[in-house]
Amino acid sequence: MFTKTKAFSGFSVDDIPAAKKFYGETLGLEVSEQNGMLGLEIAGGIPVLVYPKADHTPAAFTILNFPVDDIEATVKELTARGISFERYGDDHDELGIARGDGPLIAWFKDPAGNILSVLQG
Repeated sequence: MFTKTKAFSGFSVDDIPAAKKFYGETLGLEVSEQNGMLGLEIAGGIPVLVYPKADHTPAAFTILNFPVDDIEATVKELTARGISFERYGDDHDELGIARGDGPLIAWFKDPAGNILSVLQG
């Protein structure tokens, strides 16, 4: 039934202008705005919908993962742009990169408290 439809993901925020600034200026994504909602243009051409929700509760899981070639350089650049990295567990280095089982990964939050990550496989 859905083999030919281009599905897309979406998530809520409590402040569209703050989200637009964060995703567009801080992260450098192409951001469009229509009908009070945002469209994030990520590689691959599939948009991500960001919609306002007055009683927004941040996701308790990672909503967007950004694969990168050099996680240390990326984390340093994001830190310089004002982003703080989360620490889940004990296996993080001084930059906030988890170096346990699996890919190298570092988590951070958007202004609405949603969890994002950069990871290097």
